[in-house]
Amino acid sequence: MKMNNYKSKISFGLACTALLLTACGEKQSDPLQVKADNTGYVASQPLRNADPQYSPVADQTMPNQVFWGDTHLHSTFSMDAFIFGNTLGPDDAYRFAKGEKVMATRGQPAQLREPLDFLVLADHTDAVGAMVALKAGNKTLMGNATLQEWAEILFASEESARKQLEATQTRQDTPSELEDLNIKVTAWDYLTATADAHYEPGKFTPLIGFEFTGQKGGQNLHRVVIYRDDAEKAQMVVPLSPKQDSDPRKLWDFLETYEETSGGKVLAIAHNGNLSNGIMFPTAELEFGDDMDSDYATRRARWEPVYEVTQIKGDGETHPLLSPDDRFADYESWDFGDFAGIPKEDEMIPYEYAREALKQGLSLESKFGANPYKFGMIGSTDSHTSLATAAEDNFYGKHSALMEPQPNRWKDPVGGRGDVIIPGFLMTSSGYAAVWAPENTREAIWDAIQRKEVYATTGSRITVRFFGGWSFTEDDLYASNMADVGYQKGVPMGGSLTENGSSVPTFMLQAAKDPNSANLDRIQVVKGWEDSEGKVHEKVFNVDWSNPELRSMDASGDVADIPSTVQGAIYSHKYGAAELSALWIDPEFEAEQKAFYYARVIEVPSPRWTSYDAARFDVELPEFIKKTTQERAYSSPIWYDPAK
Repeated sequence: MKMNNYKSKISFGLACTALLLTACGEKQSDPLQVKADNTGYVASQPLRNADPQYSPVADQTMPNQVFWGDTHLHSTFSMDAFIFGNTLGPDDAYRFAKGEKVMATRGQPAQLREPLDFLVLADHTDAVGAMVALKAGNKTLMGNATLQEWAEILFASEESARKQLEATQTRQDTPSELEDLNIKVTAWDYLTATADAHYEPGKFTPLIGFEFTGQKGGQNLHRVVIYRDDAEKAQMVVPLSPKQDSDPRKLWDFLETYEETSGGKVLAIAHNGNLSNGIMFPTAELEFGDDMDSDYATRRARWEPVYEVTQIKGDGETHPLLSPDDRFADYESWDFGDFAGIPKEDEMIPYEYAREALKQGLSLESKFGANPYKFGMIGSTDSHTSLATAAEDNFYGKHSALMEPQPNRWKDPVGGRGDVIIPGFLMTSSGYAAVWAPENTREAIWDAIQRKEVYATTGSRITVRFFGGWSFTEDDLYASNMADVGYQKGVPMGGSLTENGSSVPTFMLQAAKDPNSANLDRIQVVKGWEDSEGKVHEKVFNVDWSNPELRSMDASGDVADIPSTVQGAIYSHKYGAAELSALWIDPEFEAEQKAFYYARVIEVPSPRWTSYDAARFDVELPEFIKKTTQERAYSSPIWYDPAK
């Protein structure tokens, strides 16, 4: 599918906050010259030239810093966020992410304990900016009788708007005027220009993006699209709306067209397979018909290098039905149904979770020659408040109207339809994306995501290093330049190892706690593999843990739980460790078996956001509500490929 460059552009000044749609001008569509792609890196080497530089990092390209961000945040320019009461625009979202204090929609001061390094404001492309324009009295929108009624509701009461419009508005049935091209272009120009205005290379990076809210009926197929480029280049092609087509293959067509037209770079990140009712990770029949084939597998791997594995609407690593031997599998699971209110069936679950997709990807690669699910893992919030909060004690919820901090948000519905109503206490205060990069710039952050040198956390800023190789030693693990050695002798998270004769792969893992969160409980390696009969398997290995004086590994490979110190909203650092590390060799390695390995780092128990709410608002929570959590991190995998 090819999309034409749009010519008609609407001037939109940054000072115009009400989307007053006015005069048109011509957009110059000549592609910009792009810097040569620099996604590679080399480990630092001893200097041997005659006139060496003294500083060892002067010309270093190794990803030696971890940067923290949210790749999935919504402002009032998203139709649903607006209806749910969010009054904060893009500028507010960026200022908050940069560490500034802002006033939340409900009138409370909000601020991060630590600023983020990067942010993707991913407003929905369907009806983007239309509700802001409606409230401003846009003539095109006010010419529709239904939208006139909506405007009257909005003017009357924000609370009334939320209740009434939520009941009538669906993604499938909205007035066509909401997709007006002039409104869309104007909003996109404003969003991208605001991102550019907040870009401070080396300090804060706004990556331009949008959310493609594709779905089949109510089955979630949403993707966040992230650009490597600036506003001038991103504006060359109008973002795709799911109103045009929800099929992910059409989105990939759009991404290809954008790169061909602009000379830029772009990628997509899927999320919330748990709300897809079994269609996020197909293995045979595709989401919109046809059968899985090599073209689908190749293109999905090309355009979707990373999966959003944890966020407000539940954790998507794995499920107890899929991983019955994993005691930590049931973490913030949402398995109720889809957006249409159709309940979940057990047979849907294998096609919804990341670990199972990674396993099935091994088999699909054997069949099609390409692995559609060879993805890295990140976390993000999907907050619709313009506030990228993921800390348990600083959680502003999913929506502004009822989910920002208040005494009864635990029982108000966060979503649902029909027989599937999801109460507020099931919101997950999650998550963040961590990337390893040499610098905080658009190019470096995007390149890290593209090469999968990234990991997910549920909100804590746990530092995780994970390398795979053939000759790592314990001395390498404890070396002062461990990362240097990791790149010289192996590959980082997101990389692949190829069979090396009779050698067995070794893995170096290091994790350090978030100074503002709980201590670390354990590091685990999750392995998935395909056997000689084409069947896939998984196993979780405990590789290092805290307080060995209290607990040891039993005959089954398990390690007992750490004692909890949580009392209401208070806990201590009596147990756990500030750092954990391990040199791990797969004791069950078979050279002919394809496999993947990823690290999972788990904290000791700490108060959940519900406990902080109970303490701050002096409310008593029912017994069935979760009151503690064990925050965690998921690295991107390292894959092992047998020699052909």
